[in-house]
Amino acid sequence: MKTFSATPADIDKKWIVVDAEGVVLGRLASIIATRLRGKHKPSFTPHMDMGDNVIVVNADKIQLTGKKRQENFYWHTGHPGGIKSRTKEQILEGAHPERVVFQAVKRMLPGNKLARKQMTNLRIFAGAEHGMEAQKPEVLDVKAINKKNTRV
Repeated sequence: MKTFSATPADIDKKWIVVDAEGVVLGRLASIIATRLRGKHKPSFTPHMDMGDNVIVVNADKIQLTGKKRQENFYWHTGHPGGIKSRTKEQILEGAHPERVVFQAVKRMLPGNKLARKQMTNLRIFAGAEHGMEAQKPEVLDVKAINKKNTRV
């Protein structure tokens, strides 16, 4: 018996839309990361970009459990003394609330070139509108997968 290794001709990419309203951030990010890598497919090959294209809507209505809204995101400007921080609550209420979901998904993927390529297949929108109707995306109901995925 031979081990199956996918070639670019074997790859079948779909478009998936996920509604993030009321969904817990970590659970949503792990589902999205699995879909981006393609690990949900039986033909998964670790060195190929097998994943689907994922569209996330309502990223500003994501839920965080516990005191995670007050936790900080840190980054460095590259200058001496240039460490900066913002709480997740400040980012969610600011101009780009989709960055919280982006960072959560990015940190659940491996830190290599393939993961950076797979992140280009992720589109996140703060509101309910997305301009990807031409791709005919299928709806993935994250709330129905497990009742723990949502908080009221």
